[in-house]
Amino acid sequence: LLVVMYKTLRLEEEKDKRMHEEAFLIKEHVKALSFFMFLFLGMVISYSLWFTVLPEDVTHTLFSSQTETIRSINPAIGNVIHKNSLGSILYNNFMVLAFCILFSFLYGSGAIFILTWNASVIGVAVGSIIRNSLANYTSLFNYFGTFSITFAFMVHGIPEISAYFLGALGGGIISVAVVNHDIRSREFKHIVIDSVDLIILSCLVLLLAGAIEVFVTPMFF
Repeated sequence: LLVVMYKTLRLEEEKDKRMHEEAFLIKEHVKALSFFMFLFLGMVISYSLWFTVLPEDVTHTLFSSQTETIRSINPAIGNVIHKNSLGSILYNNFMVLAFCILFSFLYGSGAIFILTWNASVIGVAVGSIIRNSLANYTSLFNYFGTFSITFAFMVHGIPEISAYFLGALGGGIISVAVVNHDIRSREFKHIVIDSVDLIILSCLVLLLAGAIEVFVTPMFF
């Protein structure tokens, strides 16, 4: 995935270099963002699948770090999230975003490490819900009812992960531009402006995701 992500960042950086007029930001990078989102969802599905179907002793060995992380977070799944937790949620989310931008800038495609880790944790959480439902419920209605919890993650999870990828895209494009261009050139300045716009946009989307998690998700789940 490092190679795939680096090649994508190179492509987006070349696209920025060829742009002579300001264009709608998301429209220019929507293909890369869509690619990253499907990549992340694919990883979540894969981790969820393997956690569900593998024997318990194997999952305990393979996913011990993820399980411990979930236990330390101790999420109150199914309970109402109080409004006073918005600050802590935004703090944690912006810390992840900061590391995504930093890793992308320092290592080009380094953000894939953080995003893969997040995908594995979410996958284990979803897989745990599925395993528990299979073990505890015989009613078809109750079984499908557990998937509403999984869907609850996606309501705020999709904009949240989109924000992380926007930040990673911005940091990665700057990183590639520093390697490939004279920092005093006009193209480099244009690329930096575009990347900063992506990072600002990622912050706004992350604020929206936090508000959805606190105020919207508990209304329906």
